[in-house]
Amino acid sequence: MITAIEKKKQKVLEAVVIRFVGDSGDGMQLTGTQFSDTSAMFGNDVSTFPNYPAEIRAPQGSLYGVSGFQVHIGSVEVNTPGDNVDLLVAMNPAGLKTNLHALKPGHTVIVDTDSFTKKNLEKALYENNPLEDGSLANYRVIEVAMSSLTKEALKEVDGLDNKAITRSKNMFALGMVYWMYGRSREHTIDFFNTKFKKKPQLIEANTKVLNAGFYFAETLELIPNAYTIAPAKMRPGTYRIIMGNKATAWGFLAAAEKSGLELFLGSYPITPASDILHELVKHKHFGVKTLQAEDEIAGISSAIGASFAGDLAITTTSGPGLALKAEALGLAMMIELPLVIVDVQRGGPSTGLPTKTEQSDLLQAMYGRNGESPIIVIAASTPANCFEYAYEAAKLTLEHMTPVLLLTDGYIANGSAPWKIQSVTNMPEINNNLIKEASENWHPYDRDEESLARNWAIPGTSGLEHRVGGLEKDRVSGNVSYVPENHEYMTKIRAEKVKRVQNYIPDITTEFTDEGDLLVVGWGGTYGSLHSAVKELNEDGYNTIGLAHFNYINPLPKNTNEVLKKFKKIIVCELNSGQFVNVLKINCSEFDFLQFNKIQGLPFANNELVEKFKSLVK
Repeated sequence: MITAIEKKKQKVLEAVVIRFVGDSGDGMQLTGTQFSDTSAMFGNDVSTFPNYPAEIRAPQGSLYGVSGFQVHIGSVEVNTPGDNVDLLVAMNPAGLKTNLHALKPGHTVIVDTDSFTKKNLEKALYENNPLEDGSLANYRVIEVAMSSLTKEALKEVDGLDNKAITRSKNMFALGMVYWMYGRSREHTIDFFNTKFKKKPQLIEANTKVLNAGFYFAETLELIPNAYTIAPAKMRPGTYRIIMGNKATAWGFLAAAEKSGLELFLGSYPITPASDILHELVKHKHFGVKTLQAEDEIAGISSAIGASFAGDLAITTTSGPGLALKAEALGLAMMIELPLVIVDVQRGGPSTGLPTKTEQSDLLQAMYGRNGESPIIVIAASTPANCFEYAYEAAKLTLEHMTPVLLLTDGYIANGSAPWKIQSVTNMPEINNNLIKEASENWHPYDRDEESLARNWAIPGTSGLEHRVGGLEKDRVSGNVSYVPENHEYMTKIRAEKVKRVQNYIPDITTEFTDEGDLLVVGWGGTYGSLHSAVKELNEDGYNTIGLAHFNYINPLPKNTNEVLKKFKKIIVCELNSGQFVNVLKINCSEFDFLQFNKIQGLPFANNELVEKFKSLVK
């Protein structure tokens, strides 16, 4: 630990952005996660952004094989992983080449000099060694022979081969960064003891290397003072750091407990949604049933069967899988059964950019089925509120007897943030339309007068026998019907049922101001970037700029038009070519919408948003 005398030398920072980069086998995700978790336990506000290649193991040393993890920690409110980097840790030349542009001039880069071999420099397309040619003169460069120092630290540890020794060097880098920012090593050492409890030599090895990096940083003259970031002021409560996919899984667990139903997940693994399946598999003690199906169609079809049998049923996927699920999703809509489909969006089309983020599935979610087949569409906007919107998706589908499509994206699904732990007893009630016995005049398509939700009869219940299927239903009996007027009636009633959800969702509210010169509009996972940019502008005196961020897409909140008309200009910001803006144009045709779009597999940068918004308000 840092001594009291050393603490007096520390420079106090409000926030810092750190990026760890290296080969996909260098353990950058683990390194970043450990630093994030440790900082969260210290009390900092935290936001993270993992960025890794799609290949399971890209060619070592290649530019496209670089894996990175960015973390933004602060004593102030943190809503994004940050733009420009204060500290870059580059484990090889390719990591340096692809990430140096993000490092602020005059700030620090730590490099593993052992990896700057002629072969690796050629793979990174360097003509000269950047550590020798003066190209890094604008930065503070800390050259560390990490591989050699790791081997030296482990020379007395038995039972380790050269590969295991080399793989430990990420802990040397982590130890250095822990010292620089006054972090405790205790949490990471506890992690070693848990993860490697059956391999004591790995506990010893990683602990030794972590300590070696920590004490090595203490001796460096290039780091004369450590930095400190005080704990953030957050609402009272118990917090934990949570990733978006885990929060989504836990939201469904909470909904199942609150509704008194068993949870069923039928899914086929797909990046970046697979971690929801991985998490729910762990919770069989809560009555969770999971099926890793043979394909996407089987995944959603099994979920429909579970819903028919009375479970809270969900299926998870990403854009390509959602396309495959379209027919079965239409079936669930036609039968009018509760079903939640989670689409963790990624860059497309086709295989596209499977490990990068995008918001390009919105129109597929809205209209990507044959016939007139409206469903409820909602979107989470932060890693933490993936919990709330998974819970809300379950509540809406059970109470309105129609599928709900929950949109997240790779940015918030793989990102992490502090989440205030909640008690299920304090969460909103979840009602359902289950009936346990038939009345004298019971029919399967009897509806609630206000919500238009039909009743939910479980197979095998005496007196509640009925047929389901994809053919059009008679409005009362549920039998197959080809009567033209009946088809039109059922088509309209299913659409009206979704529209009436407006009566059960909250109004849209604006942040910073409720009227003014410019309204910034976003949806889903862009919230952190948009909030940070508009907040910065308001603090700089641009107090006529407001933010309206949508989580309910279909239907839109009832007061949408009322909110929009209070601003002179409206700009819709999306990580696509302009999909939500088209939804708004259909529903709010009286307004002229400006657009700001980005399709690079990356989230919005704060500086590009600020520059754009300033240009619209002079």
